[in-house]
Amino acid sequence: MDLKIKGKTALITGADSGIGLETAKFLARAGVNIILSDKDGGEELDEAKRIVEAESNDNNKIVTIAADLSKNEGVLKMAKQIDDDFGGVHIVFHSAGARGAADDFLNLTDDDWMKTIEIDLLGAVRVARAFIPQMQKNNWGRMIMVASENAFQPYENESPYNACKAAIVNLSKCLSRSYSKENMLFNCISPAFVKTPMTEAMMEEVAEEQNLSIEEAEAWFVKNKRPHIAMERRGKPEEVASTVAFLCSEHASYINGSNIRIDGGAVESAFG
Repeated sequence: MDLKIKGKTALITGADSGIGLETAKFLARAGVNIILSDKDGGEELDEAKRIVEAESNDNNKIVTIAADLSKNEGVLKMAKQIDDDFGGVHIVFHSAGARGAADDFLNLTDDDWMKTIEIDLLGAVRVARAFIPQMQKNNWGRMIMVASENAFQPYENESPYNACKAAIVNLSKCLSRSYSKENMLFNCISPAFVKTPMTEAMMEEVAEEQNLSIEEAEAWFVKNKRPHIAMERRGKPEEVASTVAFLCSEHASYINGSNIRIDGGAVESAFG
């Protein structure tokens, strides 16, 4: 399918792996200029650039920018560089995030909460605040944020992450109400148990605790901790990225203020 966004410019945060990297590949194939951003530059981000360049069959530019989204000055510096080099963005896929502190609610301190909020909620706020003006200037925009099944079906030992992801759904809806008359669309996605560095780390913990291989740990985790996943497996990043690419396209021109679950049936309620 022709996404009809050739020549547009997209910023992807959390782009050195997982869903962010797979989305970059989809958009590169569509002829989009890609800015790959992650907290740390270096070898992983450079390798991501090489992977995305190999997918591109046009003269679109693929560049990298290291930016710490937990600091407003890092976001503003990145925004200025993109405005200077590309004339601003048309598309923002905010994929960066972290599981944050995970424990029994009564064991979590204010500091635990604030570290998670700084990354998972305020990072999204800073990115939106910095890049909505660029989309306004370009009179066209798509912003997609990553929420989670945790926003609708929270897990008891991940309360900061649960709360932040629920806030992302609300923030995306709020932005859609505020700016859609200016030819910009705002949506979010809610993946569940997708193969990313975050879930890889979780599986390594389970494997060590249960004395299992990673594959056995994944099967154990699905059976015992995520029994509502109807497909009984971990999702693939490209299964999420294909939906994100569609939301970035001209074909998604009437999808706005929505949350799309990409969860293998993980959320038990029909209306979550």
